[in-house]
Amino acid sequence: MRDEHTIICSPAMFELIAPDAPVVPVKVELSYSSRDPYAVQASFRTGHSSAVDWVFARDLLADGLLGPAGSGDVRVQPMPHDPGRIELELTSPSGHAVFTTCAATLADFLDRTFEAVPPNTEYSWLDFDDALSDLLDNDRARD
Repeated sequence: MRDEHTIICSPAMFELIAPDAPVVPVKVELSYSSRDPYAVQASFRTGHSSAVDWVFARDLLADGLLGPAGSGDVRVQPMPHDPGRIELELTSPSGHAVFTTCAATLADFLDRTFEAVPPNTEYSWLDFDDALSDLLDNDRARD
């Protein structure tokens, strides 16, 4: 585990795409923490006071910049007729949404995360003692 800690935040504008409806702009805050080096969080501001947060693999976003990626609740891919835009498809028990966003904005954010924590070094940023302690505390709280 490393002593230093890095947080990277980047605002982005996504567009919610719905069939037979106008495109809806959605403000999104992308964030990355070296304390959770494999993950990226996207906080969608839906116009209400609270945000809808999604957490997914940093590699999934990076792979989605180049071609279709993901096979579960999160799918990412370049737009077929506009490679300058990325399509992000989110599925949950409460619904399904398709967004598009600027590929350059997403790539810039990811580049900053890879500068902070280079690929294949994520393991060295994890604090296993802290994670184990959290797990054991949660187990004791349920007893």
